[in-house]
Amino acid sequence: MICRLLRATSIWFLIVGTAVLNGLLRETVLVSILGEMALPVSGVSLAILVFLVTLVSVPFIGPAKTKTYLWIGIYWLALTLSFEFLFGHFVAGKAWREVLQVFNVQQGNLFSFVLLVTTFSPWIAAGARGLLIMKKKNSTTTSCTLVG
Repeated sequence: MICRLLRATSIWFLIVGTAVLNGLLRETVLVSILGEMALPVSGVSLAILVFLVTLVSVPFIGPAKTKTYLWIGIYWLALTLSFEFLFGHFVAGKAWREVLQVFNVQQGNLFSFVLLVTTFSPWIAAGARGLLIMKKKNSTTTSCTLVG
């Protein structure tokens, strides 16, 4: 269990890196080209990128039951919300009201959609990659390494 948690956490860090790069692309390129449409375009592209990173990386977690992958998604949701609020307020120095604007769909912010994709991507990707275990198998002890 700890091994899967460590592996899921490492994938989440890849997702955070992807999100940061997506934000940089939005601010440096898309805003000047698309104006107000940059925010929703960035949201959709981030949701797609989150799913693609998950789809490529989920074999690293390995075969598991559906509930395991759903819990990983909930874990990623908690990490993402914690990062967004804590980084936004304490590191970026934004007021709480400003941090909450990520949920303002009327302004074109699709962060709620990204959170939905983040939550269900592990389960959907594991299913797509044939990693969901439907029946209980005899448990065997395996070693945990973060490489391979």
